[in-house]
Amino acid sequence: MKWRSLEESSPGLDARPLREIYAERKELIAKYVPPETQAVHAQAVAELKARHLTTNILPVGAKAPPFELPDHNGKMVSSSELLAKGRLVLCFIRGRWCPFCVGQMEAMNLILLQIEQAGASFVSISPQTVKQSFFMHDQHKMRFPLLSDAGNKVARQFGLSYRVPSMQEAVYRRAFVNLPFTNGDDSWELPVPAIYILDQDGTVLYASADEDYTERPEPAEIVDFLSVSS
Repeated sequence: MKWRSLEESSPGLDARPLREIYAERKELIAKYVPPETQAVHAQAVAELKARHLTTNILPVGAKAPPFELPDHNGKMVSSSELLAKGRLVLCFIRGRWCPFCVGQMEAMNLILLQIEQAGASFVSISPQTVKQSFFMHDQHKMRFPLLSDAGNKVARQFGLSYRVPSMQEAVYRRAFVNLPFTNGDDSWELPVPAIYILDQDGTVLYASADEDYTERPEPAEIVDFLSVSS
């Protein structure tokens, strides 16, 4: 199944709420993906939830670890430089192969100006290689940096890293989701999708993560938080 960009799927930009975009993608999955494959993904999510992964993420009030990562062009970007300009919105995603990550990034792309008007910067972090981030940035016309977190080192510091369950790994391999190639290592590790908002001193003001990769905060919620807390 080819996940089209917003420009390909409609004559204009898709400004619907993210939940509506996700509902449409879930309908396509239900229609075209074999039931046994859907069952594996559902079981994998259930197992991750049973482990309560998100109870151990970096919480509100904590100090975020500083980082320096390459963007989609290979340029090094540091959190200290970003925070010197204002608050920072961090979005941890799985990669360009994930339709829910693509949908979220396109939706965040549409509100980038509002984030900046609220005095904040926005970057996305994923374990995919710089080359894969470049392809994603170019294909979906992103207007913000896509940072490559090799080995999930930063994600691990935020308490977000986990290994893909073996049953799901087998499904990904059959579907040609080649994480060793995409991420440049054999760990089969991914981050739990999450959004953080950091104050200029690195203090976590907002944290949202879900073991279910089909559930993400509405972009409008992020803008509202930035506006109210400014």
